[in-house]
Amino acid sequence: MVPVHLVDGGAGAGRVNGALNRALLGDAEAILLDFDGPICSIFAGLPAPGVARQLLRVLSDAGVSLPESVAAETDPMEVLRFSAGVDRPELVRQVDDELTAAELAAVPLARPTPGAAEFIGAARYEGRLVAVVSNNSSAAVHAYLEAHDLADDLAHVVGRRHAEPNLMKPNPEPIREALRRLGATSAAAVLIGDSTADVEAARTAGVRCIGFADRGYRYDRLTEAGADAVVKSMFELL
Repeated sequence: MVPVHLVDGGAGAGRVNGALNRALLGDAEAILLDFDGPICSIFAGLPAPGVARQLLRVLSDAGVSLPESVAAETDPMEVLRFSAGVDRPELVRQVDDELTAAELAAVPLARPTPGAAEFIGAARYEGRLVAVVSNNSSAAVHAYLEAHDLADDLAHVVGRRHAEPNLMKPNPEPIREALRRLGATSAAAVLIGDSTADVEAARTAGVRCIGFADRGYRYDRLTEAGADAVVKSMFELL
């Protein structure tokens, strides 16, 4: 399918929006949502680069030699991925524990994504199965959903497996796990995510994917990665 870019306002936008709903959401029994992006910005108040530095200190204090590219890493998830290659399982667990603690600390400061709660509520009202599939910890996702009165609208949460970063997206296993829990087929599901890892995982799992590009640079990345459609706002999916 050719990626569809929804624009704001106007009759043309309405026609494109209708086409998107029919093509991707109309027959979707299961809607899978990435967490950081489509639902909230978890590190809005506790910036991710600072968290990455915390994790890098754990590694350096343990005597791990950090390549220059890793020492400059600003994405906590990438630091966790790197830790898996050190071949010290106890250190991977320590890094994951540190990241989970940071995620939980970030939840009260997280910024809700405009339109996310409305979209989840509408999907639930229509009888769709809605689940979160995230590289963030399940504990942090559950804490956010409880804090924002969304827990009852989500059928399941599939977060990252503790100390197993190789199973994070773009590995398709989290998506497959969500489908198993929901009792849904890949053909009847759609994933909404904001990263190329989301798109890659969805394509491998045989699930349709809507890219969420709330920042301009993400549109081209998601389109090139093969997203079936790209939207700029969760309100566009309503």
